[in-house]
Amino acid sequence: MLIYLRVLKESLAFAINALRNNKLRTLLSLLGVTIGIFSIIGVLAAVDSLKQEIKGSLASLDNNTIIIMRFSFAPTDIPQWKREQFPDVSYDEYQYIKRNVPDVEAASFSLNVGAESIKYGDKLVTGVNIIPVTDGYYNIEALQLTDGRFFNESESNSGSNVLVLGQEIAESLFGSLDPIGKQVRLYGQRFSVIGVLEKEGSSMFGPSKDGMVILPVNVVRRIYGSNNKSAFPQIVVKPAEGVDIPEFNAVLEQRLRQLRGLKPNDVSNFFINQLSGFTDLIDNITGTMSTIGGFIGLFSLLVGGFGIANIMFVSVKERTNLIGIQKALGAKNRFILLQFLFESVILATIGGLIGLGLVWIIAQVMSQFTGDFQFVLSATNIFYGLSSSIVIGLFAGIVPAFMASRLDPVEAIRTGM
Repeated sequence: MLIYLRVLKESLAFAINALRNNKLRTLLSLLGVTIGIFSIIGVLAAVDSLKQEIKGSLASLDNNTIIIMRFSFAPTDIPQWKREQFPDVSYDEYQYIKRNVPDVEAASFSLNVGAESIKYGDKLVTGVNIIPVTDGYYNIEALQLTDGRFFNESESNSGSNVLVLGQEIAESLFGSLDPIGKQVRLYGQRFSVIGVLEKEGSSMFGPSKDGMVILPVNVVRRIYGSNNKSAFPQIVVKPAEGVDIPEFNAVLEQRLRQLRGLKPNDVSNFFINQLSGFTDLIDNITGTMSTIGGFIGLFSLLVGGFGIANIMFVSVKERTNLIGIQKALGAKNRFILLQFLFESVILATIGGLIGLGLVWIIAQVMSQFTGDFQFVLSATNIFYGLSSSIVIGLFAGIVPAFMASRLDPVEAIRTGM
């Protein structure tokens, strides 16, 4: 065992000494591996960061949450011309689902409307995201309030002029004042502020709640009307915990088909979109991005490997005389083999470390300019990068090292002379 450790130690010393004596050549060899590792890990880190940001934005929602609308999240076999004829979901259908579909923990009806301006005194905030919903939205989104409360079922049904402000809107309108109970103007009407949402920060998936104003949907229905195509509606349903989701979806679809009077052979003229399907789609997209980026980086890494192999062949040729002397003095083939393999692996590993360091530096710099979006360099990606470097070093150095170990000592010494 001790003799093997000694062989390893001496081989490592020879390899490091060779790299020190050829600094320019070592630097050029490092560039290929550095660029390859930087490309692979940079892409993986960017995709991981994107995936983490999107899933963080959806973290407040249960994966089993269902969104019913005339649009589909996923690809569908129904032709576009037919989908364009689908009717919007209605408020009456929302009420029907609440009353007649079992195992519904919470349901909400919402409209997607344009941005508006909101005013308090002489303070005006423009481009505010208006979120008209029913009271069930509070439980579905698991909202957190710093002040006040959310509107209740009675206020929701009657369309009371009350609203809940996002943190940024509250600060812009009221500054250090307590906003609860204050009157603001929206849609040319007066509304009472009854709550302020907890600060969320920027969101990559959809607008942040910090810039939102949430109010009862029936207020907006009175303004826009029930058949306004510019404010397409949706019904969001959260099943009770422990419910069999496929069975729940089947019952939900069957009840809604009955309400719409569809015949058994008619296609459902609505879509039941499950949030888990959307997150699966995100995983597929980011997975494809990782694969494509990985292949692009792999080619760069292979080019770096070829560069190291070329340098190793040159190194063997330059040190042929020294190899002959070492073997004449009793050095074993494995000693020569390990000596050149160590040199190749060290080159590749240093290149990989530099590549990882560049990714980390760029990630830190980018995070400073993207607010709450954080670039992530995970331990898995670091391990993957170092492992790739070592493997490339082994493959790039194995042939030159084997050739060096098989040299005849007499011929090697004569070649040097």
